[in-house]
Amino acid sequence: MELLTLSIAEVGRRFRSGELSPVELTELTLQRIEALNPRLNAFITVTPSKALEGAQRAEQELRSGLDRGPLHGIPIALKDLIETAGIRTTCGSKILRDHIPQQTALLARHLEAAGAVLVGKTNLLEFAYGIVHPEYGQTNNPWNPLRTSGGSSGGSAAAVAAGLCFAAVGTETGGSIRIPASYCGVAGLKPTYGRVSLEGVFPLSWSLDHAGPLARSSEDARLLLEGMLGEPLPAVEVELGQLRFGVIQRQGPEVEPEVLEVFDAACRRLEAAGAAVQEVRIADLELADTALLNVLLPEASLVHQRWIAERPEDYAPFTRIQIELGFTLSAMAHLRAQQFRRHLTRQFLQALHRVDVLISPSVAWVAPQEDPVVAGQAGSAEGRRSAPHNLTGLPALSINAGFGAQGLPVGLQVIGRPQAEAFVLGVGTALERLLPEAQKTPPLA
Repeated sequence: MELLTLSIAEVGRRFRSGELSPVELTELTLQRIEALNPRLNAFITVTPSKALEGAQRAEQELRSGLDRGPLHGIPIALKDLIETAGIRTTCGSKILRDHIPQQTALLARHLEAAGAVLVGKTNLLEFAYGIVHPEYGQTNNPWNPLRTSGGSSGGSAAAVAAGLCFAAVGTETGGSIRIPASYCGVAGLKPTYGRVSLEGVFPLSWSLDHAGPLARSSEDARLLLEGMLGEPLPAVEVELGQLRFGVIQRQGPEVEPEVLEVFDAACRRLEAAGAAVQEVRIADLELADTALLNVLLPEASLVHQRWIAERPEDYAPFTRIQIELGFTLSAMAHLRAQQFRRHLTRQFLQALHRVDVLISPSVAWVAPQEDPVVAGQAGSAEGRRSAPHNLTGLPALSINAGFGAQGLPVGLQVIGRPQAEAFVLGVGTALERLLPEAQKTPPLA
């Protein structure tokens, strides 16, 4: 297990020194998937033949002097709505359970060109929407298998946390990278809207969708994002004592005391390190829940218009209900929500002129037993601290800030200015150094 929890940089160093080989590491990773996936249900499809072929190629290339960069030979996973030529891509649905794409998504082609080794496709909510389809089942949390790993990128988050891969790609529309990252105690970044290509990624809501990295650290997330982009993303060194942090959405009736306790402790550590920490008010932020649904619901329903008419029985019941609900929303409500997005974005940009980054709890609670329905009250409360940043498109990162009274991870969210992914990840790395006791792996056998 020790090898499977190393940083990507340390694995790369061992590859290049000859202490470790990509084939050896991939074999260990596949063995761990075989041992733990029956308990966690993190993968829908495991790709051992492709993984070993990629590892052998990486090993030969590195020996011959061809070095594709930090991801060369590193085992990774993709959420199972990212198309992979010749490999089943189900979107967690009955409708696409036998779908084998002819093309590979652009971000996955970039990762392949970087030498990353694909070990499998991870579990998700049905079409990244309503709820887990009963044919696939929930992804269980590595910290407590009786809890969920979150949605909709829960398979990616659980796989990373449990050492079933070194990093994984997720997608999100209202928090589906950051919520699972918080529940599983890993780093998860939603980049700036449009920063990562969604070509070949099955859509949920085209004006809200993002793809981003999940990894065991912010630095590993940076390396995966660099690979997804297919272009350099230099590391940014951050001195916390020189930064201004604006606190938003600290409180609310839905916030569990153990989450507030961990978040406040992290803020005190920041102040002790010399950082300026102040409360910031974002006008009308309480309207973001409704605005997100008024954008998401009709866009998602349009994506599914033909299938919901022809094959309604093939959807999980709550997914079908949410798709049908989207057809009832008025055009006026959708347009008002789009207007509100501009207003909210202006409010956030003004706040980010006064501080360097904004921070909040990632989610109001620790991992529950099951995922709430997106369009329900609990679903809105779960995404209350993540959804605003899908509306604005600003980059937002969740890191693990500690553990609550139940021993479950508590996420801290960092929000930055547009296109400032490298800086936000640099802040994440500095926070992880400030909170070393939070950087643990779950005690799985």
